Amino acid sequence: MKLHINTKTIFEAKPICLFLLFLCSWQFTFSQNDTIEKEKKRPLRSIVDLFTKEDTLKIRLPKQKSKTRLIAFPTLGYQPANGFTLGFIGQYSFKEKENTKISLISGGASYSSQHQLLTYVKNNMYLNDDRYFFSGDFRYYIFSQSNFGLGTDIVPYGASFQDFDYSSIEQPMDYHYFKLHETISYNLFPSFFLGAGIHLDSYTHIQDKNLDIANNRYTDHYNYSKKYGFNENYYLVNGLSMNVIYDARDNLINTNKGLFLNLNYRYNPKIFNYQKNSSTLLLESRYFIPLSKKIKQYVLGFWAYGQFLVSGKLPYLNLPAIGWDQNSRSGKGYIQGLFRGTNLMYFETEYRFPITKNQMISGTVFANATTASAADKNLHLFESVQPAVGVGLRVLLDKNTLTNFILNYGLGRQSNTFYFNDGEGF
Repeated sequence: MKLHINTKTIFEAKPICLFLLFLCSWQFTFSQNDTIEKEKKRPLRSIVDLFTKEDTLKIRLPKQKSKTRLIAFPTLGYQPANGFTLGFIGQYSFKEKENTKISLISGGASYSSQHQLLTYVKNNMYLNDDRYFFSGDFRYYIFSQSNFGLGTDIVPYGASFQDFDYSSIEQPMDYHYFKLHETISYNLFPSFFLGAGIHLDSYTHIQDKNLDIANNRYTDHYNYSKKYGFNENYYLVNGLSMNVIYDARDNLINTNKGLFLNLNYRYNPKIFNYQKNSSTLLLESRYFIPLSKKIKQYVLGFWAYGQFLVSGKLPYLNLPAIGWDQNSRSGKGYIQGLFRGTNLMYFETEYRFPITKNQMISGTVFANATTASAADKNLHLFESVQPAVGVGLRVLLDKNTLTNFILNYGLGRQSNTFYFNDGEGF
């Protein structure tokens, strides 16, 4: 099954993009001013409130500041790399005290139309009066995902771009993936944390479907693995990290203002013969600017991160790629794993705004860009940059934590994608 949908290029869609930007700016300029003038402290309404009697809502309104919150429900979702998925998700949020930061544990399991089993548990927790910050990502996937080569120049520029077909470079693969990442950081100064982490990434049962050694048909994954001494059927990357974090966000689930910075240096020692020594550096920033003093949901957000190979070599599937961040939200407009490289940098900006006065429905407009290098081709960062734009809708699921159900549409070069998820993009 193809993992993408070919469409017009982003450059051919200028009228659509201009219209969306005009619509967004009109909505912000007029609707925001009108709303501010007429705003009367209307209570937030979630989608659950549609099935609750109005008098019951009025009785419950004064009691809505619970320190813990559990959400669990079945899901029917869609991701370009997975197809349609059926499963369940759960989210447990809590605050130790009213004036401490909100913490989140989420998990889920689903089965996809591409016969994938996807299970995960993630945590971002502030404990002991915000002295400790825990961040974890645990996954087990029975997975399938195509590779397309290294570097963002896999999609060519110029006249040939008009007729480019991703299937011409697509290399399907199946594999099992186990991930265990957990970092623990201690608060040294206000909003500033220093800590360490443990990381394990295991790739087994790798089946490179286009590989046919007997007939001299090789794939990028096979050639890379042989060149750098990795087993093409399985590999393991295990390491320890040092982390520096600055977090001044008001709400990590749905941020309206604040700055988040993360520096993660990871060293992966060679323990088994099939491994290689390596070290990597992750730099990430998220910045949220409130655009209205009265209505918090008018927000301009910026997200940037870079993953860099400092020394040694990583196996092919462990190289940085879009869509493999903790929440699998980067690279909207392109399928997960399409752009992969020795080093990768990603940038995104998003404008968020309420559509209904009770903020049950809100919207977003976003733009992003990805650049990935490829050492074997002598391709450096920023020599090739792939852009995308998109729009999204949000439906409020829980008004205590401001958890949204999201629908995003992304338009990239010769590619478009739909996403259904819970939680924000970043």
